[in-house]
Amino acid sequence: MNAPVIKVEGLGKKYILQHEKTNRPVTFRETVSRSTREMVRGKSELLPGREEFWALKDINFEVGAGESVGIIGRNGAGKSTLLKILSRITEPTEGKATINGRVASLLEVGTGFHQELTGRENIFLNGAILGMSQAEIRRKFDEIVDFSGVEKFLDTPVKYYSSGMNVRLAFAIAAHLEPEILVVDEVLAVGDAEFQKKCLGKMSEVSKHDGRTVLFVSHDLGSIAQLCEKTVLLNEGRVTGFDTTEIIIKKYLESHSGGKGYSSPAPKSLNYIREMKLFNQSGQESYSYAHDEPVTIRFTIIIGKWAPGLFLAFAVQNRYNKRIGLDYVEIPREQAMKHNGISIMVNLPADFLTPGTFSFDVSVITPNIEAFDLLYGVCNFEVIDNNSRITRFSKADYGDVFLTTTHSFQD
Repeated sequence: MNAPVIKVEGLGKKYILQHEKTNRPVTFRETVSRSTREMVRGKSELLPGREEFWALKDINFEVGAGESVGIIGRNGAGKSTLLKILSRITEPTEGKATINGRVASLLEVGTGFHQELTGRENIFLNGAILGMSQAEIRRKFDEIVDFSGVEKFLDTPVKYYSSGMNVRLAFAIAAHLEPEILVVDEVLAVGDAEFQKKCLGKMSEVSKHDGRTVLFVSHDLGSIAQLCEKTVLLNEGRVTGFDTTEIIIKKYLESHSGGKGYSSPAPKSLNYIREMKLFNQSGQESYSYAHDEPVTIRFTIIIGKWAPGLFLAFAVQNRYNKRIGLDYVEIPREQAMKHNGISIMVNLPADFLTPGTFSFDVSVITPNIEAFDLLYGVCNFEVIDNNSRITRFSKADYGDVFLTTTHSFQD
């Protein structure tokens, strides 16, 4: 491997979780007293109702110059926390991460933008933060604007930009202002398919042709496989694999083969998904189906506070976590508020999904206004070929869905 530009040693990040709410304010005297005790004892003293949660623990790996490295894992595995530490947004609790080179990060929509400044001004601001001169920024300016496609709105304050426009400009800046290390989180999913493809091409160019290092977090395993030579697998805050991308994706998929339902351990928002389970034709919970069996999904939604235009949206995704179909159900207010929640049954028809492994992305949203709960890659299940019409082509790639077509013959 090339000389490491990123070296992570014994890295850990701890948070304190509060499980009990109290209306009694903490007095200044209590705060000073507790802080004094912590300094004397050399450790934090947990108040009642609090517990330690290690988002990351004992993380070790190295990344060489010019390498493209993916970071994958289930929700809550610690992927975003790791990137925030590597981007110097937050400090680790223990261990260290040594970074050799300028880092450009794209972690959240609008990250690094001053909302009152225009797109043009933010290009120069971001360049200055990266330590570039105005002459260097001007040299790259036209490329950035052309790639982003927001030229028409360049002199408009970015607070008026849509999330897609924010991502377009932010990625263009991050990729073109010549950082030695480019760090990209799942935020690219906000963009349209054409722009995502364009970004993947640019990241490949940055790594393979320009010799810069790329760290890429995504639930889209197909994009990870396309871009990254090596991949880190995280599980519950620990590294459980770091190898070639092919080996790590296989290990990740194998760990999901025993499908199970989803259950939220505690409220995450006012309106959230409490439970999700799959059932077969006999009404039994199941996560393995023949291709000619229908799949019934039961969503249990908790309604803490009604929001007008509340929807349950869900997408089926393939083994590479690529969405292949999307649908939604509007949640009826009267029924949902009567019991502070509702169960919604959805049916996937037989002869719809081809043999393979699938999962779901699910959200409770008011479209274009607020997302109350977002789940990625939950309820993994498998579809088995029960002597379908494509059995004879079993060595070929099935694709994701059966096509229902008509045909005719002509002389």
